[in-house]
Amino acid sequence: MINVFQPSLGEAELNAIAEVFGSNWVGKGPRTAAFEAAFAGHLGVDTGRVTAVNSCTEATFIAMQLAGVGPGTDVVLPTVSFVGAGNAVAAHGGRPVFCDVDPRTLNPTVDDVAAALTPRTRAVVALHYGGRPGDIAGIAELCRERGILLIEDAACAVDSSVGGVPCGTLGDIGVWSFDAQKIVVAGDGGMLTARDPDLVARAAKLAYFGLEQFSGFSQARLSTHRWWDFDISSFSRRSIMNDMQAAVGLVQLGRLPDFADRRREVEARYDSGLADVPGLTLPPPLPPGQRSSYYLYWVQMDERIRDDVAGDLYAQGIYTTFRYPLLHRVAAYGSTARLPRAERAAERTLCLPMHQALTDDDVDAVVAALRASLARRLGRHTVAAGGTR
Repeated sequence: MINVFQPSLGEAELNAIAEVFGSNWVGKGPRTAAFEAAFAGHLGVDTGRVTAVNSCTEATFIAMQLAGVGPGTDVVLPTVSFVGAGNAVAAHGGRPVFCDVDPRTLNPTVDDVAAALTPRTRAVVALHYGGRPGDIAGIAELCRERGILLIEDAACAVDSSVGGVPCGTLGDIGVWSFDAQKIVVAGDGGMLTARDPDLVARAAKLAYFGLEQFSGFSQARLSTHRWWDFDISSFSRRSIMNDMQAAVGLVQLGRLPDFADRRREVEARYDSGLADVPGLTLPPPLPPGQRSSYYLYWVQMDERIRDDVAGDLYAQGIYTTFRYPLLHRVAAYGSTARLPRAERAAERTLCLPMHQALTDDDVDAVVAALRASLARRLGRHTVAAGGTR
């Protein structure tokens, strides 16, 4: 199969894990601290503004606690978003309020977010769809004006920026993912950053049982009397990163520039190969000043043939998908929203393989298979409609 997502892992990552094994310290320790420092450097922020956790979803759960989300509060988020974000709101007793999205970018606009705000809105969660920043600068300004916390879901946007400012740092809190399907892969893992270092310090405690005075077997703690004692400032879970994940993440972060360059080349090859295909809409150009991580490459077509086209490509060993199923249609959230632009886009959109391991031949094979499928499927619908489309 030509996969939609695929990590690039090799000898350097294996050597990094071997070093962890050799140190006989595989839990959270010096490599986790080094990964935090390296990621802070990547973002251009102080090390005290980041903390590593075991997943982006857990980082989002912690962000909801930091935001004070609970019964009687609302959180606005785009319906085209990962289920982990909706779960994080609902699990804390908040009400997810889903907003519509631009049908081409699949990111919410400022107007989409503004239309969904309520007097009870405590926070807004903004996803950078496919790695594209979207209207995040405008959304950040809206949130500042309204006194609402902005949480950036930058899981797809590890190398994205607006005007040179990295995504994840334009709002109040940012979260990232390093799971097996992301660009920087640590096997699993996540990162949280916040504009306020005090929030990051709270997040680090929430990630380790809410322990107030205990942060592992540090030398400083061992030099004190009764180092095994601790206080609990909040009831929380254990969601820290370990040094095996961090060691792999460190290597991957160092390879990110090469990954980003190759993904940009893949995007350009898709754009060139699919530019003149009748009935196919490609992702819009990036606005000036924006940089994308090129996490997803999506095309849009007549909703009557989208699923059949996906089946045709699968039969030829090409895996496609749609990210993300609309959250306002998930019964558990109890939403009654009607979001027509997102609903239509969800029926017309197909995500093609996009990762740095794709060869030019792989991309050309996807292009050829998609062109052939569309020609066949659109021809059938033209005949069925009496020659009109």
